[in-house]
Amino acid sequence: MKRQGILILFSLLVVFSWGQTTGVKSAFKSVFLLTTFDSDNQVLSTGHGAFITSDGQAVSNLKPFLGCARAEVTDTKGKTYEVSRIIGANELYDVAFFTVNQKVTPCLIAPSNLSIGSNVWMIPYEKKLTDLTASTIKSVETFMDKYSYYIISMTSLEDIDGSPFVNDDGQLVGLASSSSKGDVHLTDANFISSLQTSGLSFNDHSISQIGIAPALPKDKDQALLMLMMLDSNVDPKIKSTVVNDFIASYPTMVDGYSSRAQANVALGDFSSAAKDMETAIQKADKKDEAHYAYSQVIYNKEVFDPDTPYKDWTLDKALSEAEKAYEINPQNIYELQKARIKFAMGDYQNAYEEYIPLAKSTPNSGEIYYEASLCKQMLDAPAMEVIALLDSAIANTDTMAIRQAAPYFFSRAEIYNSVDSFRQAVFDYTRYEILVDGQVNSEFYYLREQAEVKARLYQQALVDITHAIYLSQDEPMYYAEKASLELKVNMFDEALNTATKCIEVDPEYATGYLLLGLAQLQKDQKTEALKNVEKAKELGDEQAQGIIDKYFK
Repeated sequence: MKRQGILILFSLLVVFSWGQTTGVKSAFKSVFLLTTFDSDNQVLSTGHGAFITSDGQAVSNLKPFLGCARAEVTDTKGKTYEVSRIIGANELYDVAFFTVNQKVTPCLIAPSNLSIGSNVWMIPYEKKLTDLTASTIKSVETFMDKYSYYIISMTSLEDIDGSPFVNDDGQLVGLASSSSKGDVHLTDANFISSLQTSGLSFNDHSISQIGIAPALPKDKDQALLMLMMLDSNVDPKIKSTVVNDFIASYPTMVDGYSSRAQANVALGDFSSAAKDMETAIQKADKKDEAHYAYSQVIYNKEVFDPDTPYKDWTLDKALSEAEKAYEINPQNIYELQKARIKFAMGDYQNAYEEYIPLAKSTPNSGEIYYEASLCKQMLDAPAMEVIALLDSAIANTDTMAIRQAAPYFFSRAEIYNSVDSFRQAVFDYTRYEILVDGQVNSEFYYLREQAEVKARLYQQALVDITHAIYLSQDEPMYYAEKASLELKVNMFDEALNTATKCIEVDPEYATGYLLLGLAQLQKDQKTEALKNVEKAKELGDEQAQGIIDKYFK
């Protein structure tokens, strides 16, 4: 009896051990080798990971993805799958969450955190399963209040990053990363599977370095924000994928169709763009938005690319679509679109008549008043009528967004200049400079200097023309302007130096020689002055002969 009892106990131990190992070994079917490729389709890097859902969602280390053009995973049976979308990434913990959109064998994630002393098993991609050995949890840190970061009793191995570790039941605990101390850390698989894209994912440093499209966010507003964030810095292939995903997910929303249409317009594929917008009108829940979006697509093409004709698109067609939108839902934005199209058609009076009622009925209507002022300018209206509209544009700009008024001040400065109100012009130029945080070019400083000279603000004018020279040191006209101003205010030595520099910048610039000659005259250097004035005449300066006649005969 005693011998039989020992045999029974031994049998129970074997069954327990076998069951435990079987659970661990089952996870082997879910692990894979990650391979990433550069734009030349050459291998960039490799990593490891595991599938966590049967429809192909997977987790791995992030580093192999950075800088890649595409990626694929190879399971333990040798089957290879293309990585389809990046669902989430975290550079701090070096982890990525993505999908291959294939039916696979997953490893379920451990539902609860492990405690110190618990077993964990590394599931290798290539080693024999008979080599499996357990490690234990040495310490546990909690982050984000619910996820675990484990340090295990195991010496780091080469190429261990991303390797899956499971518990005794074969459930995924986390992915490995080596540390500078030579030990192994595990990032909680629950954390990795919680990673998601957002509307601002293209601003994420790690996502922006991956040449694979991010998954569309699950939240509709976030998905729409991602669509809006598709700018010129985003790879066209990724743009196309995001737009197509949006249309597939939200077939009754206009935004996806209009985004794809605009992309096709940029490629010169107007027929595809037209087809998309016609589909949008057919499928959209909000027909007015679809007609308005179509009007915008046509308008933008006709205004910014008028030299590439497309027989089905004209400004009349754009106006018709805007009118249809307004008939369905009479909103001010649709009325504004009609006014802008009429302006583009050259129908300035009717455009103006559309703008004014809109401006009066719309809060913070500065932009509308500004566009109305452009109509008046095109109609050659009296300057004071234009200035009155620009006054209204400035007055009706939200003070919290006063930077938007910068072009209104600049336009008013130009009008004041045209009617000899030079001090008012200088004031408006200065307000413009302030509103754009001083981000102006040399031409701006030259324009303001011209107004300051006419307003007899000579000191300010000298400062501005010096700024212009600093920004465009190879432009002889600015040196000539400064030398002329220095002569005007009796700064003869300075004028001589500036004119000399003008000639150094451009030895063929006639005005430089003329101004140098005039400066030398003031310094009683008549011989040198005559030579330079004659040189100016030789180079075609029309004033030179008159100066020769007056001062040298």
